[in-house]
Amino acid sequence: MDKFTVMEASAAPLMRQNVNTDVIIRVERLRDLPRGKLGPYAFESWRYDLEGNENPDFVLNKQPYRESKIVLAADNFACGSSREHAVWALWDFGIRCVIAPSFGQIFYNNCFQNGMLPVMLPLKEIEAMAAEIEESQGAGRVKVDLENMVVTTPSGRTIPFTLDAIRRDGLLKGRDQIELTMTRVAEIDAFQKKDRERFPWIYARG
Repeated sequence: MDKFTVMEASAAPLMRQNVNTDVIIRVERLRDLPRGKLGPYAFESWRYDLEGNENPDFVLNKQPYRESKIVLAADNFACGSSREHAVWALWDFGIRCVIAPSFGQIFYNNCFQNGMLPVMLPLKEIEAMAAEIEESQGAGRVKVDLENMVVTTPSGRTIPFTLDAIRRDGLLKGRDQIELTMTRVAEIDAFQKKDRERFPWIYARG
């Protein structure tokens, strides 16, 4: 898994509420496409018309947002049905961080297993940041510093954020939940040994 430490990049203001996982990646694409090939189909129903032509009004079809690595969103981003493909589709498109007031819980959890950083900030802060970006016609860049847990807006304004310490450590080191668990094998083995001595009947067979 890729590490996430500090990123300074273009941020696309996608200020819509309740963006669901069916919009992020359509269910039909889950059967046909492997991870690594989902990027062209992220936000498919918004990016293209029924004939497959790009919608020029959709933010991710505009320059410089085509190359954005950060998305700004409104409440309840990636709600709806459970699918890790939603994270994969954003990743394949090039997105590495989503900033929103709240997330669908399953999507939020899946981000940490795939090297993507979900940052929760108050809506008014995100709206102000989006306004700065739009005033600069997309030229303003956003810096997300996971080491110090702070977001810096294009104007230089800093906004702190919080994150669970274990999840933060996993992203900083590029380790998913399994890899983080494996770093504590010695402690797990010691616990099991002591537990077997205290409660041998639990481990008895037959």
